[in-house]
Amino acid sequence: MAYECMTLCLSHSPGIARDEQKVHGTRFREGMRLAREAVREFDPTLVIFFGSDHRRAYQDILPAFSVVYAAEGLGDLRSPTGPYNVPEQIAADLTAALLNEGFDVAITRKIALDHGFGQTMADILGSLDAVPTVPIFINCATPPLASPRRAAELGAAVGRFAANLDERVLFIGSGGLSHSPPTLALTTAGLSEEERRELSAKHREAAKDKIRPDWDEAFLERLGAQDNSWAFAVTQEFIDPAGVGANEVRTWLAAYLAGGKPLRRVAYEPVREWITGMGVAMSDYSPAKAVRPAGVSH
Repeated sequence: MAYECMTLCLSHSPGIARDEQKVHGTRFREGMRLAREAVREFDPTLVIFFGSDHRRAYQDILPAFSVVYAAEGLGDLRSPTGPYNVPEQIAADLTAALLNEGFDVAITRKIALDHGFGQTMADILGSLDAVPTVPIFINCATPPLASPRRAAELGAAVGRFAANLDERVLFIGSGGLSHSPPTLALTTAGLSEEERRELSAKHREAAKDKIRPDWDEAFLERLGAQDNSWAFAVTQEFIDPAGVGANEVRTWLAAYLAGGKPLRRVAYEPVREWITGMGVAMSDYSPAKAVRPAGVSH
């Protein structure tokens, strides 16, 4: 098996699970359906997932970047529970490669990852353990944050490592686009789930007006460029107008540079009920070839 890769970047939102009747976000949901079909065709043997946290998993110790060696789903906001299927040796080899390239990444040996990872895993792959997955945490919530450029550089280094694997690698970046969730607008950590719900309910109407479709559209357009050098020039000042939640596009930048391919926009929809600009973008890919039983020929 030769190395092949595909990149998928998409938003997540607790509103998806709350909207059981699927009334809202119809264009985004269709984009997710198309992404699921594409991933099924690509048939990855390994997922490298760049994700964030919402001040749940990482609180007392908060690295800028961490490679996760073992994880389970936290189950917050109707996200899935259960173990991730993490290939620890690949995670360890990746960590060593990143350290050798000058990235001071942390190691997380056991953690319960919140919906920033789990929701997308379930929506795209079906479950947390469907495909061997190396989660890479990027702090996008609690300042000080690593610069967008450093996240892009990390992604490029992960891509260089992955290119030497005999795997069909799916790079995922999950988060964004423009949004300002009330629980992240404050710097307070350690809120209970009840306190989070109360805070969100109190400020949800104001948060609906903080989606920035023009910013989202411009960012999605940039991802389609053949020359990806622009990604190394993204600054915090560029992100700030899109809200505190837009810091999660660091995961998109990392996945984009890891795969090294332009991303085409699959769907975009500003969903006020979810207080988020919801996007899906993915790269071209080579579908997996069906393996014929021994002795069968054309």
